[in-house]
Amino acid sequence: MKKVLFLLLSLSCFVQGFAQNYTPLKGDKRFKVQPSVSLKAYPFDLDQVTLLEGSPFKNAMDKDAAYLLSIEPQRLLHRFYLNAGLPTHGAVYGGWESEGLSGHTLGHYLSACAMMYASSQQKAFKDRVTEIVSALAVCQKARKTGYVGAIPKEDSIFTKVAKGEIKTGGFDLNGGWSPWYTVHKVMAGLVDAYLYCGNKQALQVVEGMADWTGKTVNPLSPELLQKMLKCEYGGMAEVLANLYAITGKKVYLDLSYKFYDDFVMLPLSKRINPMAGKHSNTNVPKAIGSARQYELAGQESDKTIASFFWDIMVHHHSYVIGGNSNYEYCGEPDKLNEHLSDNTCETCNTYNMLKLTRHLFCWQPNSELSNYYERALYNHILASQNPENGMMCYFVPLRMGTKKEFSDQFNTFTCCVGSGMENHVKYNESIYFQGAEGSLFVNLFIPSRLNWKEKGLILTQQTQYPTQNNTQFSLSLRKSQTFALKIRKPWWATQGVDIAINGQKQTVKADDSGYFVLNRTWQNKDQISLTMPMQIYSESMPDNPDRIALLYGPLVLAGQLGEKNPDPVYGIPVLLTDNKNVNQWVKSVDNSKLLFKTNAVAVPFDVTLQPFYQTYQQHYSVYWDYFTKAGWEEKKAVYEAEKKRQQEIEARTIDNFRIGEMQPERDHNLSIDGESYVSDALGRTGREVRKGGSFSFDMKVVKDKPNTLLLTYIGDDKNSAFDILVEGQVIASQILKGGTTGKFFDVTYPIPNNLIENKEKVQITIKAHTGRTAGRVFGARILK
Repeated sequence: MKKVLFLLLSLSCFVQGFAQNYTPLKGDKRFKVQPSVSLKAYPFDLDQVTLLEGSPFKNAMDKDAAYLLSIEPQRLLHRFYLNAGLPTHGAVYGGWESEGLSGHTLGHYLSACAMMYASSQQKAFKDRVTEIVSALAVCQKARKTGYVGAIPKEDSIFTKVAKGEIKTGGFDLNGGWSPWYTVHKVMAGLVDAYLYCGNKQALQVVEGMADWTGKTVNPLSPELLQKMLKCEYGGMAEVLANLYAITGKKVYLDLSYKFYDDFVMLPLSKRINPMAGKHSNTNVPKAIGSARQYELAGQESDKTIASFFWDIMVHHHSYVIGGNSNYEYCGEPDKLNEHLSDNTCETCNTYNMLKLTRHLFCWQPNSELSNYYERALYNHILASQNPENGMMCYFVPLRMGTKKEFSDQFNTFTCCVGSGMENHVKYNESIYFQGAEGSLFVNLFIPSRLNWKEKGLILTQQTQYPTQNNTQFSLSLRKSQTFALKIRKPWWATQGVDIAINGQKQTVKADDSGYFVLNRTWQNKDQISLTMPMQIYSESMPDNPDRIALLYGPLVLAGQLGEKNPDPVYGIPVLLTDNKNVNQWVKSVDNSKLLFKTNAVAVPFDVTLQPFYQTYQQHYSVYWDYFTKAGWEEKKAVYEAEKKRQQEIEARTIDNFRIGEMQPERDHNLSIDGESYVSDALGRTGREVRKGGSFSFDMKVVKDKPNTLLLTYIGDDKNSAFDILVEGQVIASQILKGGTTGKFFDVTYPIPNNLIENKEKVQITIKAHTGRTAGRVFGARILK
């Protein structure tokens, strides 16, 4: 009976579902080109690792799977049909799908459904993949060029590119919003449809797109290519390199190197950090492309780009949760203290950083890589999902007193919704790796079952980690065999790790790579247990030792500040102590739920702490400031002075316009010319307008007396340039050069008396300079 059971387990899944870094097992017949460099670890197929019930990861995966099935593929296909001149079969979705990045979601959705099918073998997901690929093939045939897409004005955009007519900026190429970015997403989805679901039609469609790509960019001179590459181009190098590995057609590898820019990748190849002031997620996919090219072509410069990029991002640009960027951009290395906002840590960045980490682990397994992976997986990726409904965060904010904002089910579809669809269906892909010499790496402590078919081994991991500090492994073997079981020593396990085999304590130290190596002849039903004592500890900002985050084991803790927006000073506690031993003033309240509380150290009140990934309805703080008593008195004095200033402004206010709020904008007769957007910061809404546009509104005045216009801005914004007009006459020009991140500031503008003579209200206009942005403006007042 046991032999029959093992045979069924071995044959249960005929479609392999390797992990998404596309590093195949040796001899994988789906790849005609094997790695040209020596790899030391390989990922397991997705169908070989199953998440078990009871963990937050299994809940996240289930919520995401349900969300995927709620989406209608025909609605995602709307603009693909439209651009191919074919009848549509459902209204286009909202958000970015009805804007310039239309089509990118479909690519992510294809990948997510394909991976979910590989993991679960649920036919519903494969049916979605088949439906979409068939539709794309019909659209491609109708277009007759090999291209298929849903981007507005795409034919004009790429026809001009092919002719060498290129106008480009950071996110604009010939009037299109990062078109190569969207092309990559569709191609990547098709590759996953082929690899995870065995859909041969998907391979035909993506080859057609790759051939069209070659016809478009191959005629361009190096100078024109560099000009084109100034616009975000996603992971084009990666997908073309993968297509080379699948088909064996070297033309695709050669084409992948066309997507190599000199302004980021060349410095990286020389170990120069170019990322200050750069858009983070534009550049992470470049490193992933170089990693895949290195595996296939063996060029050392590609290896340097990938590994050096990982190093600078993880060690010099990342926050405590493992995410990076503020307002999507990197600042100066190790300068994070003044960059805490509602727009830290774009989730796409970490989605891509984890992809890059998996590549590097295959080259040289070590715990530094897997420690980062655990940190980012628990504290950013898992924390970016609402555990009740599966919705995702674009940014995971780290401003003190902030709150997470989650996507709408069908009317957002930002980049991070797309990558989020993939994030939460593939938690099984990096728990285990197989070593090139036949060893088994255990990287993550997540309840799961590994079915290592080739070895005839089923390894089951049972754990309540991280709510408990231990995990247990049980081995089911067809026959006894010798191999090394390598278990990661967590970075936070400073009190040691106890290991027992079949109840017998083992004396073992971590090796140079940071793994406990248990090399022995294993028997059927062997049991291994790990106990890893956890404690509270702190990590400080690289540029401010008095601003810290609190952690417990692998988990970042967040202070719970209530559902209402807290007062910026008295509602956001600080730490008033000279004792920086956090274990003496953070106490456990309920260890089964990982609830803690500060004890007579936080002012103006002590605060409850819980894991950041569990925090999704409350305002919170992740970072905390230490103060001496004198420092705290000074902070209170500054607050009181600001409070007095605000009271004086209120007393002088004739009219107050809360910009960005629906009813006040109606009451003030708001009108817009051009592209104008509302966004929020620190609990306030603001409005901006782009590319020479304007917005206008009416304000009450006191006629025949001096009046002053007060506009509120935020220090995060810079490079905006605009005129301020009253009754059509320019009274001032404003250039926002940036200020203190996370702080509002006011600027006043006297209104000439002749403009308000005999009037009870006037029209105020905010008009952007040509090619620039106006705002954000977070409030307008008329003062007497």
